[in-house]
Amino acid sequence: MQTSSAVLPALETKNVTKIYCQWQRSAKLRDIGKNLLHPEKREVRALDGLSLKVLPGECVAYAGANGAGKSTTIKILSGILRPTSGEVSVLGMNPARGRIPLMRKIGVLFGQRTELWWDHPIITSFEWKKQVWDIPEETYRRQLQLVSELLGLSELLNTFARELSLGQRMRADLGLMLLHDPELLFLDEPTLGLDVLAKRDMISFLRRINAEGKTIVVTSHDMDDLEEIARRIVLLDHGKIAFDGTFDALREVQGSAGRIRVTAAPGICFPELPGLRPVGREGDIHEYAFDRTKTGIRDILRLLSEIDGVEDVELRHAPIEEVVAGLYRSWKNGF
Repeated sequence: MQTSSAVLPALETKNVTKIYCQWQRSAKLRDIGKNLLHPEKREVRALDGLSLKVLPGECVAYAGANGAGKSTTIKILSGILRPTSGEVSVLGMNPARGRIPLMRKIGVLFGQRTELWWDHPIITSFEWKKQVWDIPEETYRRQLQLVSELLGLSELLNTFARELSLGQRMRADLGLMLLHDPELLFLDEPTLGLDVLAKRDMISFLRRINAEGKTIVVTSHDMDDLEEIARRIVLLDHGKIAFDGTFDALREVQGSAGRIRVTAAPGICFPELPGLRPVGREGDIHEYAFDRTKTGIRDILRLLSEIDGVEDVELRHAPIEEVVAGLYRSWKNGF
């Protein structure tokens, strides 16, 4: 049996750095000559010694605050950008040197862009890709049937792209990306702007194709979506990996954040509870946040047991969005 250490990674970066140069120009009239003859140059280090490995079949959430380096990483891995220094390998190939053969094995989806022909039916874009990419007939028919069934595109194939809702357009773009049966998927904000139902459908589909063996790297600002899609999360901070592990392990980093839900009998008005901060209410269910380092669970349960009308108590994880926000704040403040 082959051990995990012997499995070739689907992608790997070793000490990758990407530096952008930005010319700084003053908006003041007196600086026109200086702007033309001696403009100042500022270096922006988008990635700083990034080392990352993703194994075949993994689904990895790739997250970070705006400007952390997420999109730059995706562009380097897909061959759109070259790193300033470091080594990059995707499916055994160097993306910068073999982008065309690599593109036949990967799929890239940017949530804010579309590759569909705006004034043509979806099927026209699909057929166009089949011809331009020289997708074998058998592969095309198999993948077309797959995406039509699982993404609910059968009734939309003859609809003009401009007439699609955002959710429908995202499904169509995902179907277009999968027509050549890629091994590795890079998804940048695939649930951006989707309504609740469309988002559920997208997450369900991604989990299914990952379970069937597709390797997925997905970015999003919605941490709850990422937790549903992926099992591993990599957090970037100023171009460096600040965390790499499971979502449960991430919660342990911010282990002081706790939540508790209390179900009360109808009509019960709760008093202010020491150490508990109200964060929400649905009918007779009250939710509170608390700091585990300051308020012990035994103290909370003892306090609640003294209140008439408490019917049920449920301890919960703090939402991953709240955990990550706390980390971002600590990084920004230099802690």
